Amino acid sequence: MAFNKRVKIQELFTQDYVGKEIVLMGWVRTKRSNKNVSFIALNDGSTIKNYQIVADPNQIDEELLKKATTGACLKIKGTVVASQGAGQSTELVASHIEVLGEADAEKYPLQPKKHSLEFLREIAHLRMRTNTFGAVFRVRHALAFAVHKYFNDKGFFYIHTPIITASDAEGAGETFKVTTLDLKNPPLTEDGSINYKEDFFERETNLTVSGQLEGELAAMGLGEIYTFGPTFRAENSNTARHLAEFWMIEPEMAFYDAEDNQNLAEDFLKYVINYALENCQDDLEFLDKRAAEEETSKKADQRSELGLLERLKFVVNNDFERLTYTEAIDILKNSNHNKKKKFQYLVESWGVDLQSEHERYLVEKHFKKPVILTDYPKEIKAFYMRQNDDGKTVAAMDILFPGIGEIVGGSQREERLEKLTQRMEEMHIPTEEMWWYLDTRRFGATPHAGFGLGFERLVQFVTGMGNIRDVIAFPRTPGHAEF
Repeated sequence: MAFNKRVKIQELFTQDYVGKEIVLMGWVRTKRSNKNVSFIALNDGSTIKNYQIVADPNQIDEELLKKATTGACLKIKGTVVASQGAGQSTELVASHIEVLGEADAEKYPLQPKKHSLEFLREIAHLRMRTNTFGAVFRVRHALAFAVHKYFNDKGFFYIHTPIITASDAEGAGETFKVTTLDLKNPPLTEDGSINYKEDFFERETNLTVSGQLEGELAAMGLGEIYTFGPTFRAENSNTARHLAEFWMIEPEMAFYDAEDNQNLAEDFLKYVINYALENCQDDLEFLDKRAAEEETSKKADQRSELGLLERLKFVVNNDFERLTYTEAIDILKNSNHNKKKKFQYLVESWGVDLQSEHERYLVEKHFKKPVILTDYPKEIKAFYMRQNDDGKTVAAMDILFPGIGEIVGGSQREERLEKLTQRMEEMHIPTEEMWWYLDTRRFGATPHAGFGLGFERLVQFVTGMGNIRDVIAFPRTPGHAEF
């Protein structure tokens, strides 16, 4: 039988195959045998559930069955029957087994036992065969699909912004350089600096930190667009919340103000989380139990009041709390947490940049729901954000989630040419190099807004995983680019 005639295990749980002869292919999770029969738990990645194969040693060669060890890949032909045992409604009685790929039981790293997440990161090339990572990456797929569906159904256009760019949208300067020059012997100018005129692009370039600026250009002709692609930050951050390579969702909308932006972001987050709840039930139930087990190892004051599924439903079913940065500072400054010096960074004055601990306090302790913070001091925000009439704040917004902190950052963009160039000069951003960006303010400028969502932080929230390295297939972090 041709390979593409196989039945996926997922289908066996949703359709009636009893009495039918079928072919399954997958990897052995476990095998147990007695004198009369062998039971093989097979998984093909289509579902978190394993499927039981019943193999009679009188029908299947015993030497072949010995090769059906944990990790081996099998092609099995047989008949689906109603199951006699507990735990499954049907099973496959094998008439023919072919070993597609053997796995040495002594050397195979994934034994039928609990492995630490740290260990599994070291064998990231195999970890998708575990229940936890199979569930995480099926949920990740569903969320990615939901992102495209949401924006497509709203009439947005998907734009691919450049990965190699000459601009640093954030102005942070922590970028990965791109060059074809010989690093051991680069060409130099008369003053001894590197001569980028001899480089491929004839100028300094880097991997993108954001598609926002190019997204704005597209929105100025297409109205409503979004990008969804890889971005890169060369921050030497070894934390559970940072990656050097991650995926960003960045919608940009002409004819939107700050409030429109907040409304869209809240609606979008609720939609994609609800999509996962409706389409990843088995995986989320498994991850919910896994998260509950992890909670028991935490100190009482660090435990979440809601389980994973409860948390997801709570976000979908409740309005986000909206308040200004100024109101948030007052709450934090006057909190017992601050007065008793429980914050690592004490909140003493207006104008400080909020840390993750402050964001999580607002969400988890004070409001106990997602929070949209608005109108931040202009000094701690990027040059492109629209300046408010008070001269001190900008029309920025951050959305804060429990367990994660900031999950969305956005703003109404500054459409007034004079205000924008003045702010760029104050922040020492060369206006000559950004002539193309300023042109959108010279020719038919309009109020517009947008936001950025780090996709991995969304996946982290929905799966309940504690470390961002466990929601991307092959994490790129300081010192780690192995796979």
